[in-house]
Amino acid sequence: MLLNPNNGRLHCPKPSQFLHPQRPKCFLFPNCPRSPCFTSKSKFCNLSLLLPRKSGKGFGIRALAEPGVSTNGPQGYPQPYSVKIPVGDRHILVETGHIGRQASASVTVTDGETIVYTSVCLADVPSEPSDFFPLSVHYQERFSAAGRTSGGFFKREGRAKDHEVLICRLIDRPLRPTMLNGFYHETQILSWVLSYDGLHSPDSLAVTAAGIAVALSEVPNSKTVAGVRVGLIGDKFIVNPTTKEMEDSELDLLLAGTDNAILMIEGYCDFLPEEKLLQAVEVGQEAVRAICNEVEALVKKCGKAKMLDAIKLPPPELYNHVEEIAGGELVRALQIRDKIPRRKALLSLEGEVLTILTEKGYVSKDAALGGSETTPDILEDEDEDEEVVVDGEVDEGDVHIKPSLRKSTPLFFSEVDVKLVFKEVTSKFLRRRIVEGGRRSDGRSPDEIRPINSKCGLLPRAHGSALFTRGETQSLAVVTLGDKQMAQRIDNLVGVDEWKRFYLQYTFPPSCVGEVGRNGAPSRREIGHGMLAERALEPILPSEDDFPYTVRVESTITESNGSSSMASVCGGCLALQDAGVPIKCSIVGIAMGMVLETEEFGGDGAPLILSDITGSEDASGDMDFKVAGNEDGVTAFQMDIKVSGITLPVMREALLQAKNGRKHIIAEMLKCSPPPSRTLSKYAPLIHIMKVKPEKVNLIIGSGGKKVKSIIEETGVDAIDTQEDGIVKITARDLASIEKAKAIITNLTMVPTIGDIYRNCEIKSIAPYGVFVEIAPGREGLCHISELSSNWLAKAEDAFKVGDHIDVKLIEVNEKGQLRLSHRALLPDTDPEKASAKQPTGDTKDVVGSQETSDKGRKKIISIRKGDLAEDISSPKNNTAENTLLPQKKFIRRLVTPAKDRLNINKDKTKKSSSEVVNSVSSNGESTLVNGEANIG
Repeated sequence: MLLNPNNGRLHCPKPSQFLHPQRPKCFLFPNCPRSPCFTSKSKFCNLSLLLPRKSGKGFGIRALAEPGVSTNGPQGYPQPYSVKIPVGDRHILVETGHIGRQASASVTVTDGETIVYTSVCLADVPSEPSDFFPLSVHYQERFSAAGRTSGGFFKREGRAKDHEVLICRLIDRPLRPTMLNGFYHETQILSWVLSYDGLHSPDSLAVTAAGIAVALSEVPNSKTVAGVRVGLIGDKFIVNPTTKEMEDSELDLLLAGTDNAILMIEGYCDFLPEEKLLQAVEVGQEAVRAICNEVEALVKKCGKAKMLDAIKLPPPELYNHVEEIAGGELVRALQIRDKIPRRKALLSLEGEVLTILTEKGYVSKDAALGGSETTPDILEDEDEDEEVVVDGEVDEGDVHIKPSLRKSTPLFFSEVDVKLVFKEVTSKFLRRRIVEGGRRSDGRSPDEIRPINSKCGLLPRAHGSALFTRGETQSLAVVTLGDKQMAQRIDNLVGVDEWKRFYLQYTFPPSCVGEVGRNGAPSRREIGHGMLAERALEPILPSEDDFPYTVRVESTITESNGSSSMASVCGGCLALQDAGVPIKCSIVGIAMGMVLETEEFGGDGAPLILSDITGSEDASGDMDFKVAGNEDGVTAFQMDIKVSGITLPVMREALLQAKNGRKHIIAEMLKCSPPPSRTLSKYAPLIHIMKVKPEKVNLIIGSGGKKVKSIIEETGVDAIDTQEDGIVKITARDLASIEKAKAIITNLTMVPTIGDIYRNCEIKSIAPYGVFVEIAPGREGLCHISELSSNWLAKAEDAFKVGDHIDVKLIEVNEKGQLRLSHRALLPDTDPEKASAKQPTGDTKDVVGSQETSDKGRKKIISIRKGDLAEDISSPKNNTAENTLLPQKKFIRRLVTPAKDRLNINKDKTKKSSSEVVNSVSSNGESTLVNGEANIG
């Protein structure tokens, strides 16, 4: 209590009764509504609050800047300061004091012309204590940074995109382990990309900017954090490579840490060996160390004092009390192998401890056994004149001390402190069990993998499905195949449309852990785990030329007890095989854990690496290291550290132990029953790829897409996708629809050759100078009036009308691609001197059709007998949509395909299953002549 120096009267209570007991003793005005000691009934206050303060220093709860920091800027703000830090083969520019001066700290980091702005703010009043540091991170890429605006209806940036969420996680994960326990002021990190040059990636800059901003702010943390990206081109590692360099890189590694330890790594590669990864981590750690050393010098010049007084920890004696009350029961509960019964036992035990320490009060066992203890009672003498001395009493003037017996006073603690301590004690007992006994909660040794069971083909209508179970973790993976329309579009700063033909979506419902919770949009954790599994499986997928499908994998976690993202990798690999995707090899994933300080529990001091960790080992351990790949190398890896960091030797040991675990899991997956089908499902769509001349693509699309829409409606195919290089993909549910669409497109895009003959062609329109004849769908040519008949015609209408069918011959193609046709060239010559063949009589031995050609002045007769005709018609190999015979008086129209395409079609027709992918790509769109006639099929 504060005493008035004038009259000794008591004024207001201690400020600590209104403020957090560990807060700095620096207050707002008491009558200010934001002041913690403000009350409408208060009549007294501390006189020191009314004393004048030096100008230039604002009032606030948080501690002010430490002495020596320059505050000569406007309104007392620190002066702007900037420093260049070498990173790789160039420098980054760090500036503070320019923008966002009212934040606890703000910095801008520039690399090339890419600028990232990051600010750190914290709440004035602490929130309720919890075991989770109140940190939130928000990262946003402004389209204006690249001189663009959103292409959608809403022009303002809104909900964070998936890749922005992933970068938020990259910022959060290395910073959280450096935050000190007991600090409960809500802390927010905001990061924006203000400028982007398309070369220097902003994600690693955002991690470094956040680490610098936290180091400069009042938030108490143990170490400065920085992050870099490492690429591998050839045999050379590159720090913070440009986007162009990353196109040729075999490795994409993002590493964050301090000057002496690694806190977070996330990387993707194409089956790199473990030694290469360790070399990359070593290069990245050296770059991070250089950045952190420069930042430490910056913090000494313009950093703010840390709010160490705001840290509030549970009473130290509470740890002993919890161990004394629950020690024996806790050991027995941790020996329960199954997750749900163990969790219920721990919750029941926690409730008992809470009841004792928060309601009944704690009494030590020694005091309880000893009964009552002797305590002095303070008594006041009622009568000052009477002196009574009793045996055992001591005369002390007006006050007599009389020995008396009284029970021990119970000790009470807050519920939050008890819960925090109980969790830490439980973690301590679990770690001790693993180190001392060599056995984990489920009875396994440190390097032992849980039992594995897998099966495929569970869902009959899905294109591929698999159920992968490892211990109490289970993933249901489902694969769906589709065309380009099913691809996922990504809107980025560059402005170039990016389409993902493979993506994995991870779902973690609350039911998988036997709980009730929110079920809505995917959480940040779900997005992060899904991306990790997706990048792990991506290297084994075939190229688009070999497998033109868009592939979607859904992984639904139906049970979870640790390593659910790695279960998604294993289940996704099996589902891909079940869907008939020709993957290069099998991929599996495993999660590794660690107990770092083993000497505390009787160990030798060396870190203890755990294979295939469970949920409790993840929560109580010091590391979560996920590794995906096969026996030869790694495709994806992710590490999060919950302590001050680990060193390269520890990471090397974890990688080698993970490799042995992957070998075991691959062997177990080979026992899958039923095994994956490895063939396309009959419910999967068919995709046919054909090649046309690039300049003919517009003929397929038509004006405003009318032509391609009409082909889709006419043939019943699902979609027709065209590319600028002339590749056409036809997607349908059955082979017949594909054949119809293929025939139309082939006729539409054929390249006519002078001398080609087209039979039974329809007259589309008549003009005074001739008729327009359709020789193929969408392709018309002019037959001049002089080429319509061997006799003179005044008008074309005199001999022909619209809708008539005639035979024509291509005699000219002008520079514009327009066709000139002739009907007269196919008419029989009536001059008896030139006649070289008689007309058919209809007899079976007579000539059915004849054609006169010239070869060096001599006539060559090509005839088809009626017997040959019957053979062609009855031949099953010619009985297709493209190989049809259309008899026409004297001439026969035969639509045939080149031998190569005809062979492929015949093979497809003889197969029983219609699920085989049609993949016959014509090498050119030119027409060929068969028996003197044009091939328009």
